[in-house]
Amino acid sequence: MSIAIVDYGSGNLHSAAKAFERALREQGQTRPVHVTAEPELVAAADHIVLPGVGAFADCRAGLFALPGMVAALEEAVLRRGRPFLGICVGMQLMASLGLEHGRHRGLDWIAGEIRRLTPEDAGLKVPHMGWNEIALRRPHPVFAGIGAGAHAYFVHSYRFVPADERAVVAEAYHGGALTAALGRDNLVGTQFHPEKSQATGLRLIANFMAWRP
Repeated sequence: MSIAIVDYGSGNLHSAAKAFERALREQGQTRPVHVTAEPELVAAADHIVLPGVGAFADCRAGLFALPGMVAALEEAVLRRGRPFLGICVGMQLMASLGLEHGRHRGLDWIAGEIRRLTPEDAGLKVPHMGWNEIALRRPHPVFAGIGAGAHAYFVHSYRFVPADERAVVAEAYHGGALTAALGRDNLVGTQFHPEKSQATGLRLIANFMAWRP
């Protein structure tokens, strides 16, 4: 049983891998964590993680530039139902459309658009950067044991606006509500960075690795 963290030239790969390895150690587990650009390793993994840092268009271009990677993801995630976690822009790439620096098609796994943050309070800074409280909107196995008052670490200027609000798992507030996490079926994504979110993030990572949707 293995975990694949997709390396497509974007993302906090070292931090993400270390967080997954730490969560495994704390659970007394030994499972390989592969940071990989090889579609074969992704296709064979039991859990798949797509990180992402930067602009939507750049991350999309990097992912689609890897020969066979999108096809491997679609086979493993959409057809075989392997648990999938998108982090930050990795979550945003699941959307139908990104509106950062033009219009760019996403993977279209969860219908919605990536739109710029526009806080109601003009004094609030964009990017939204730092710790923020997250509020669960519905139960989800990946959020088991993460209760009211939990905080997570965010760094982003754009937000996921799903076509169906039922996809939202958790929200945060930065001059208005924004999607902190969403999911359906075997897909889950976080706008925040679990690998930087200390106890909350480690609990989420451990829950994800134990998840069998």
